[in-house]
Amino acid sequence: MMTEDNVKQLLIDTQAILEGHFLLTSGLHSPMYVEKFNVLSHPKYTEQLCQELARRFADQNVELVIGPMTGGILLAHEVGKALGTRAIFTEREKGKMTLRRGFRIEKGQRVLIVEDIVTTGGSVREVVDVVNEAGGEIVGVGLLVNRSGGKADFGVPNDKVQALLNLTVPTFQPDNCPLCQDGVAMTERGSKHIK
Repeated sequence: MMTEDNVKQLLIDTQAILEGHFLLTSGLHSPMYVEKFNVLSHPKYTEQLCQELARRFADQNVELVIGPMTGGILLAHEVGKALGTRAIFTEREKGKMTLRRGFRIEKGQRVLIVEDIVTTGGSVREVVDVVNEAGGEIVGVGLLVNRSGGKADFGVPNDKVQALLNLTVPTFQPDNCPLCQDGVAMTERGSKHIK
């Protein structure tokens, strides 16, 4: 069993928790960034984290694990492996989250949604919509890190959401960012800004 302190220390040790001035994929600015691939690039650690997520949903009779592309693919695969079930992923097509590659969710199928880092919860909500539209039954949402400070709304009851690490990290609108006002150089992380 991994505690929140164990998870946080693992992320610090792998330099997955970074400090500075960051432009998040949500468009917000923050003094902290969680670089998920610094930990997910270690298969052993990814497996440990996903086994802990799987343990938290082991009694939910999960029939399918799904996550959004990109980091959600790794998590879905490892959590699915730990639960002994299939794992699929969503991806964007013309700006809309969707199932491709012949992936299907059966009506009534018990689905666990997994995601790596959450700030606003937007990607998870989009996956929730995909599962609901297909008629799947969402048994839970498993997160590696919830950095929303508990503010993210996933469209599912809070008691169905489990995060291995909860962080309350300040975020700022670009026009109201004290780091910008202080002239702190910004670093863009993630992949949304890459053309």
